[in-house]
Amino acid sequence: MTVTIAPLAGFPEVEPGTDLAELVVQTHSLEDGDVVVLAHKVVSKAEGRVVRLDEIEPSEHARELAGSDGDARHIEAVLRESVRILRVRGPLVIAETRHGFVCASAGVDASNAPEAGTLVLLPLDPDASARAIRERLRELTGRTVAVIVSDSFGRPWRQGTTDVAVGVAGLAPLLDLRGKRDAAGYELRSTEIAVADEIAGAAELVMGKTSSVPGAVVRGLTLEGEGSARDLVMPPGRDLFR
Repeated sequence: MTVTIAPLAGFPEVEPGTDLAELVVQTHSLEDGDVVVLAHKVVSKAEGRVVRLDEIEPSEHARELAGSDGDARHIEAVLRESVRILRVRGPLVIAETRHGFVCASAGVDASNAPEAGTLVLLPLDPDASARAIRERLRELTGRTVAVIVSDSFGRPWRQGTTDVAVGVAGLAPLLDLRGKRDAAGYELRSTEIAVADEIAGAAELVMGKTSSVPGAVVRGLTLEGEGSARDLVMPPGRDLFR
């Protein structure tokens, strides 16, 4: 198997209402079975999920969390995007989003925002975003592809961030190997591979955070099934750390 990862370079600045599928098609030719990975920032911008700091009135709770080192308006945006606050250290907030993701700042970020003084939020429903882009790509090209909306997540006990899938359409995000046997005949009891996260992380190698490359096309994988990024969220009954 040969897998290639091609960057989607040359996107203009994305504004509300931008047809992302059209930009993908203008940038790269697609084949059946390709996986189109798009950074959530461009998806959120196209969907108008951007807020201005000067339009946010911070609550008393936000002011308390921000302390003297943080921006209470930014913290207020985080609180509004959160269903639960898990950890706080200074102005750093680890929160659970409405999607079930546990991440820093509930995915609220000032990097790669449209302009200074603005924040980019996660899409309201990244799985729905991925499905819509996939259908639009099929309409434009006649090709059947998968779509992943990605974001950078930190990981407990590991330095650095890696991209993971926050929206999925057209592929099964988990490869369930339970019941299979390895080369030595051992039956796997709990092995599930986060395929969508692995693809998102691989795509990030050609996207970067400072190179203005908002996506990539991954080609050469054999993928089957359907699912959503919510399938990747650890069920509460199996969560050992909350």
